Amino acid sequence: MTDILLLTTGGTIDKLYFDALSEYQVGDSVVGRLLAIARVSLKVREQGLMRKDSLEITEEDRAAIVKAVLSAPESRIVITHGTDTMSDTARALVDAGVVAAGKTVALVGALSPARFAESDASFNLGMGFAAVQVAAPGVWVAMNGTVFPGDHVRKDRAAGTFVTC
Repeated sequence: MTDILLLTTGGTIDKLYFDALSEYQVGDSVVGRLLAIARVSLKVREQGLMRKDSLEITEEDRAAIVKAVLSAPESRIVITHGTDTMSDTARALVDAGVVAAGKTVALVGALSPARFAESDASFNLGMGFAAVQVAAPGVWVAMNGTVFPGDHVRKDRAAGTFVTC
C-alpha cells in the first residue's frame, strides 16, 4: 500500500507558457519530477484526475475529486489544484465528510508555474506532504508557508497570498 495519494487536477503549478504574448496551457503534471528532485522516499501513488485551470473546474469536477478522495484506500492525500477556486474545492471536501472518513487531505498549488525558476510550487508541495503526515484528519490548504483549515481560507488576489477567513 502507498503512503500518500497524490491527485493532480491542473492549475498554475502545471501551466506552460510559450512566450510572453501567448496563451497558457495546462500541461502534463510536473509534480512527480518535483518529488524525485526532492528525494521523497515515501511510497506515492499519483493519479491524474484532470488538467484544468481552477476557474474551469465545475461542480461535476469537484464531485469527481470528492469521490476520488473518499474511495481511495490511502488516508493521506495531497491534491494539486489551481489557486483561484482551491478554497471552493476544500469546502466541498469538508462538506463531503472527509474528517468522518478518517482522511487527511492537503490542497496545494502555485502562484507561478513549477517550470519557472522562482516558483513557489516545490515549497507548497513539500508543505502539503508534511501536512498530511502530521495534521489531524481533515482538509487543509498548504500555501505560502502556512497550513490553513480548508473551510476557513481564501485567496487574497490583491496580496497574492492566502488568508484565514
